[in-house]
Amino acid sequence: MTRLGFTLIGTVCLALGLSTLPARADLRICNETGNLVSVALGYRAERGWMSEGWWQTPPGDCRVLYQGDLEKRFYYLYAVDDIGGGAWDGSVFMCTRDETFTIFGVEDCLARGYERTGFFEIDTQSRTDWTLQLTDSAGGPAVVGPDGEDLEDPAFLVDPDDITLDAPLDDAEEPEP
Repeated sequence: MTRLGFTLIGTVCLALGLSTLPARADLRICNETGNLVSVALGYRAERGWMSEGWWQTPPGDCRVLYQGDLEKRFYYLYAVDDIGGGAWDGSVFMCTRDETFTIFGVEDCLARGYERTGFFEIDTQSRTDWTLQLTDSAGGPAVVGPDGEDLEDPAFLVDPDDITLDAPLDDAEEPEP
């Protein structure tokens, strides 16, 4: 058998092997702006509320923020344009800091030496896979959901009548329509 024959057989076997792997489900963010974007994520973990960051996302690139099937319905996101200074934020407050971080708890951020930062809510509708696109729009930053729906103002994703603005939703709680 020729070297080309072995290469083709190896390629076919590899392709067949990869096609039997289970599909990966993740929470991804894609930067469709012209600038570098830094992203922080918040969610309810086993130990309680947790925020972590920063994922540096260059223009035209995507980053996985949470690997694996999404086990929670609600996740919270804060992103900032590192060049232009704009932000994708909201009114659900969690703790952040300027350096890479993993912070447990959403209370007393300032007293604990952290910044108090407004995140916006992502309702994954209990899907196991979710991708958001951060975009520029004429009026400022915009977020596009996985089905292409334009979520122009992420702050509107949170209904202040449904939650305490200082705390994110538990997955058992569902916002009213």
